[in-house]
Amino acid sequence: MSRVMVAMSGGVDSSVAAALMKEEGHEVVGVTLRLWGGESDSGCCAISDVDDARRVCDALNIEHHVFNMSDEFDHHVVDPYVSSHATGLTPNPCIECNRHIKFDLLHHRVQALGFDRLATGHHARIASQPDGTYRLARAIDSSKDQTYVLYMLDQSKLATLDLPIGDLTKDQVRDLATQLDLRTATKPDSQDVCFITREHGRDDFLRKRIPLTPGRVINTEGIEVGSVEAVEMVTIGQRKGMATAGGTNPRYAINVDVPNATVTVGTPEDLLVESTSVKDCVWANQLTNGPVLVQISAHGKPMKATLKDNTVYWEEPQRRVAPGQAVVFYDNDEVLGGGMAC
Repeated sequence: MSRVMVAMSGGVDSSVAAALMKEEGHEVVGVTLRLWGGESDSGCCAISDVDDARRVCDALNIEHHVFNMSDEFDHHVVDPYVSSHATGLTPNPCIECNRHIKFDLLHHRVQALGFDRLATGHHARIASQPDGTYRLARAIDSSKDQTYVLYMLDQSKLATLDLPIGDLTKDQVRDLATQLDLRTATKPDSQDVCFITREHGRDDFLRKRIPLTPGRVINTEGIEVGSVEAVEMVTIGQRKGMATAGGTNPRYAINVDVPNATVTVGTPEDLLVESTSVKDCVWANQLTNGPVLVQISAHGKPMKATLKDNTVYWEEPQRRVAPGQAVVFYDNDEVLGGGMAC
């Protein structure tokens, strides 16, 4: 049996993951990361979540420890989130948290402390390949699948990672937690970005950290048709929040120019593109070219495309992907890799 560190957020998924690893006979230690020191109402990163994780570990009779990575979280997740908005990008902080915190810094901590493996409560699976390598694979419960936000996992991470709830539906996870009388059995899933409260929102969070610039809205002919309160808050494809004059047809943001405080709007047809460029690609095993399925949002529908030299050529025209968003490549249900739209 292995010595396993289980990353425990204080939610039901990681609680059941810890229980399953212990049931398999492993030496299990639960670890909760203290990441965001500010206000949180997302069901993640709050003091109450640390307490829930500790109490679950007590119920399972396993050790529980807290690692303070708040400085690293600010550096790798919060600061880049703010600076990305300042330059007109649309960041995904959950992906950056996985990339830098959970599967880099924590992964190194696993090795440094003499653990054999890391386990998490993510809804995903690990698929062994005929050549002895591994790929991340979609969870059984497609409505909860988290492979999109885990696309950065390479062989060095996948080889020592366990995802014990990937073969269970969410209902089955909650049923198991209920059978084990775990306090998290009925706890709601975490929602939204942990460091942005639902009460105050993204606008308030960013205004405290960067100047937000009022901007003008122009159409595809360059004619000014309205205004926007903060150009840094606009993302490609957005319709809401832009005061446009004249016309009854819906208009969507098709370009965001922060330096010139200008948002260009157009029709749904103006949003369509035949290709999307991607940068900073990482691969589960090796670089891929050829036919792939592509997902461009956490729960979006995979779309057929051909990948060649970091450019996605869509089988059918698709809506523009906001720069900064993840573009993830699949072979059926298995993740090949991914990168950032540019």
